[in-house]
Amino acid sequence: MKLGIIFHSTDAETVWNGFRLGVFALKQGDHVKAFLVAKGVECEKLETDQFKIKEQMQAFADNGGKILACGTCLKLRHSEGSELCPLSTMADLHALIRESDKIVTF
Repeated sequence: MKLGIIFHSTDAETVWNGFRLGVFALKQGDHVKAFLVAKGVECEKLETDQFKIKEQMQAFADNGGKILACGTCLKLRHSEGSELCPLSTMADLHALIRESDKIVTF
């Protein structure tokens, strides 16, 4: 299955669980891409003692997942993409939606 996960939340537990799902799906042999949009582009900064988001994001990438971050949303926050979450466009989000069998949002 090709799974697309769209993150738009700044709730640490929600984002952590979304990436946990992504890691699990990758380990099941699925192809998974994540797109960070709106508040979701802030997810790398949501790390807490209880919710190790960056650890889950890295596990997602290490297992073959790809993370993209909305460039416009980053610019609105005076931020840039990172190696883990490169700057992307609505065209990238559209492609993710078109190529996915299922889309889930967090």
